[in-house]
Amino acid sequence: MLEGILRESIDSKATKALRKDGYLIANIYAKGMENVHCAFKLNDFIKAVKAKDTLKFSVKVAGKIYEVVVAEYQKHPVTSVLKHVDLRVVLPNEVSKYYIPVVTTGVAKGLKNKGLIVHSKRRLLVKCAGKDLPNAFIVDVTPLDVGDSVLVRDIPVPAGVVMREPESVAVLGCVKAK
Repeated sequence: MLEGILRESIDSKATKALRKDGYLIANIYAKGMENVHCAFKLNDFIKAVKAKDTLKFSVKVAGKIYEVVVAEYQKHPVTSVLKHVDLRVVLPNEVSKYYIPVVTTGVAKGLKNKGLIVHSKRRLLVKCAGKDLPNAFIVDVTPLDVGDSVLVRDIPVPAGVVMREPESVAVLGCVKAK
């Protein structure tokens, strides 16, 4: 479990000092809950996020455990080092909007016909309760040939989850390489 520290001061001087010590600045929030200003060791945070097998993961700040998802993050424009992350608490019975990643499986037929797979949308917006939160939308690209695409309406949605994207939007497709 990822452990963080509570930030006493949220001014820029304290923030710069924490970043210099190798911390990632974070905010934890949810509906009906006061914001928690905290910081995590940058390398520990990256390892925890890469090692997680579900969309939500646990963090511990000031003795309290939160089930969170990454809502938004900011990177340095030149070095691409994480500067800030917003974590949203997943409430089991509260309906909220989440971005769910799209994961592809298989090898498309179009790749053998000099095609390329192009991802138009890597994450899809859904509305659901925290207990119904899917980990990812898994799309099999094996039947895709050059010129074919997968639309939002082609992706199976689990019970209790409402898709918030327009149905006619292409998620991924196979195009001819130039």
